[in-house]
Amino acid sequence: MNYNTNPICCEIADEELILRIKSGDEIAFDRIIERYAGRLYQTAYAILNSHHDAEEVVQDALVKAYRALPGFRGESLLLTWLCRIVINQAHNKYHWNKRRGSDVNLSLSRPPEPGGDQEQEDFNIPDETHTPEKALSNAELGELLVQEIGQLPDSLRETMVLRHLQNFAYEDIARIQSCQLGTIKSRLSRGRDILLKRLRRFGLEPAAV
Repeated sequence: MNYNTNPICCEIADEELILRIKSGDEIAFDRIIERYAGRLYQTAYAILNSHHDAEEVVQDALVKAYRALPGFRGESLLLTWLCRIVINQAHNKYHWNKRRGSDVNLSLSRPPEPGGDQEQEDFNIPDETHTPEKALSNAELGELLVQEIGQLPDSLRETMVLRHLQNFAYEDIARIQSCQLGTIKSRLSRGRDILLKRLRRFGLEPAAV
């Protein structure tokens, strides 16, 4: 599946595409796929850390979304609704992988896209030098951070993915995870606290930015 966004597909509003789909226009759903498949794939990959599994999850989620679209009432953004379906699918796949003994880690190899006026909560290791030894140290630290995030409880891990990888607003994350705004803020705070404590055991002191 091609996950590159086609600029042409951005000319028609989501609401118009949804109306066309409900009227039987299958091509309109292709426009939605072109518009959002990339971000949906990033979300699935961040949870599953597998290109194959992420593609499978996105394809299954899009099939579910197409079948469910006639009942979509527009109470949330279309992308928010689609992400909820993808995360549910990825969550099921994640636990299926764990039951069969597959390695499952969270990947945060792609940084969140800039945007919005909410502050970024991320973990940054200041790089004061640019020697090969320092680069290796940072690479190892990145792997350690990914491993530790992958050990977070499901709700914390998924919230961290939505905020730090996808840069969703708190309100959108609350809709995707079907919980209160205060719960989202609490999960992000708990997730960061857990990571900081774990990293300090290795003698590391990340700086929050």
